[in-house]
Amino acid sequence: MKNQRLKTQDNAGVIFLPPVLFLLPLIVGLIAHWIYPMYLTQETLLQIAIGSALGLSAVLIAVWAERIMHRAGTNVNPYKPTTQIVTEGPYRFTRNPMYLSMTIFYLGLSLIFNSLWPLLLLPLVLVVITYGVIKREERYLEMKFGAVYSQYKARVRRWI
Repeated sequence: MKNQRLKTQDNAGVIFLPPVLFLLPLIVGLIAHWIYPMYLTQETLLQIAIGSALGLSAVLIAVWAERIMHRAGTNVNPYKPTTQIVTEGPYRFTRNPMYLSMTIFYLGLSLIFNSLWPLLLLPLVLVVITYGVIKREERYLEMKFGAVYSQYKARVRRWI
């Protein structure tokens, strides 16, 4: 049955595009903040600087991860087939550098906007990403690549 699924659907079967799964709760949190403000702190230059540094770091990690995947000749889009396991670049430290970068970016924007609402929604986002995206990708990669992926999974953490 599992092999049949792989033959008919050569992708992870994620529930939705991961950037959207981060973006929607962020927008909801910022709208909630606009309606009923809940500030993290008194707005300071340091908070904006830290948020900006997180945002920039996140963009750099995402670009690095995407370039490594393109160089390896595999798809970034989770709706397309994975052609090989990437273990170089940021993939040496985390199996999910793009999702990690989206999380860091989300945190950075929450700081820049000085809003508690998005942070209250972040645990829900991470649960949905873990079960609706990452675990599905892991099952798919284990079915498709077997021991190669299992060995990589044993060496490198899911997040950090």
